Amino acid sequence: MWKNLLYVVAILTMTVGNLFALRQTNMKRFLAFSSIAQAGFILLGIIDGSELGMASVIYFVLIYIFTNLGAFGVVSAISVATNKENMRDYDGLYHTNPKLSGLMMLALFSLAGIPPVAGFFGKFFLFASAAHSGYYWLVFIAVINATISLYYYLLVVKAMFINKSENPIAYFKSGFTTRVGLLLTLVGIIAIGLWSPVYEFIRMLAIGI
Repeated sequence: MWKNLLYVVAILTMTVGNLFALRQTNMKRFLAFSSIAQAGFILLGIIDGSELGMASVIYFVLIYIFTNLGAFGVVSAISVATNKENMRDYDGLYHTNPKLSGLMMLALFSLAGIPPVAGFFGKFFLFASAAHSGYYWLVFIAVINATISLYYYLLVVKAMFINKSENPIAYFKSGFTTRVGLLLTLVGIIAIGLWSPVYEFIRMLAIGI
């Protein structure tokens, strides 16, 4: 019974979060609704209930912490420095703030599940755990939602790297602690995805538990 409930909640969470994220132009609300959709993906591992599923959930949450902190960190740094939070404000950001744009792109790619960054492996293992238990339709719906999320994440990347602006956000330098925090998120996004022993270590712990 509880698995049927999780099945429905997972679909609703992924779909509703994505639909609302598609409509957002404020970056903070945009990331907030995309976070709701990400929570739906986490349920794919929980509904499996096996060691594989639990390991996938822990691994995905670890990735999500670094990825979301990276994206929210960039948005917050820009908001504090310029008081700008609209997606259109990010037009041409790469030309004035390439480092922030690069980190934001990697964070969004990870949230979207684009290889080789960490988010791809996180989603892959979650989908694999759900498929392992025979939830093929749930995985199919999750893949559709992942594709939808790819579209709106790429909208931000397009704004930063392709769109032109006559008045882009001027170059600014964040505080030392902010720079250190963003650097740590960058290391996490790349290292956790490429360093596969992280997942194997988590899976061994899950089996041991």
